[in-house]
Amino acid sequence: QVQLVESGGGLVQPGGSLRLSCAASRSFLGNYAIGWFRQAPGKERDGVSCINIDDATTYYLDSVKGRFTISRDNSKNTVYLQMNSLISEDPAVYYCATARGCPTVPQVANFGVWGQGTQVTVSS
Repeated sequence: QVQLVESGGGLVQPGGSLRLSCAASRSFLGNYAIGWFRQAPGKERDGVSCINIDDATTYYLDSVKGRFTISRDNSKNTVYLQMNSLISEDPAVYYCATARGCPTVPQVANFGVWGQGTQVTVSS
């Protein structure tokens, strides 16, 4: 069974940066749009960003626009989320997931295979 594995989370100071990676267990990421979601304790899982197969269409949550950048390297079967200028609202468990295409507003129900998540903590 295909699996997604997120990595790159950790503890960072406010204003710092992290790069999350989403790697697939075998060559198939190139056939799917990939979304990044985040879930803080007691809150719903929200769509943060999404990238389509052709790289030409992406989505960003308003609060991360200009700070986060999604990209993909199909040759490495990996999708990245570069997170800069991290702030107190960003800490959460971050998940990646597959979809046939990026919805106008990514929602959990639109996505199929999910990773186990990686924790992002922002603290001074």
